[in-house]
Amino acid sequence: MLRHRLITKSLTVAETGEITGIAWGTGPDAAGDVIHPGSFGAVAGPVVMLWQHDPAEPIGVWDRVEEKRDGLHVSGRLLIDSSPRAREAHAFLREGVVNGLSIGFRLEKKAAPRAYGIGRDIRAANGLRLHEISIVTRPSHPGAHVTNMKSAADASAIASALSRFRASIART
Repeated sequence: MLRHRLITKSLTVAETGEITGIAWGTGPDAAGDVIHPGSFGAVAGPVVMLWQHDPAEPIGVWDRVEEKRDGLHVSGRLLIDSSPRAREAHAFLREGVVNGLSIGFRLEKKAAPRAYGIGRDIRAANGLRLHEISIVTRPSHPGAHVTNMKSAADASAIASALSRFRASIART
């Protein structure tokens, strides 16, 4: 049985390989980097999904990347029909062995060090360019965990419950 929890970053995986989540939340990551709201700007086109930030291991594509108030929201697909590594990633995600998201980006202009602590203060003026979003074992940003996982069994149970409910209404 899967457990559900509320966290800053999230990832949902369907049996068919669809993934949704928050690839970057608010607050600093493990290196102390803070990406301020508005820094991602518009992300053009699909973004590659990598396994553990390895450019030789593409496993899917992020079709939608949208910056919202609480972070960088993403949705995409593991290419489980054409990639053995994507099928493996899907199994690891399903079992909770791997459960993180991590972004790969470059800055056009150097970011200032944070006023306190370690890391960089990244703002829109730094020209952040998102290159990839990876499925990772240990994400740099805290709270990067799978929150739930939809499955065919869940859908079947919901459909069955709806059928019983409709039947009970028809009888009354």
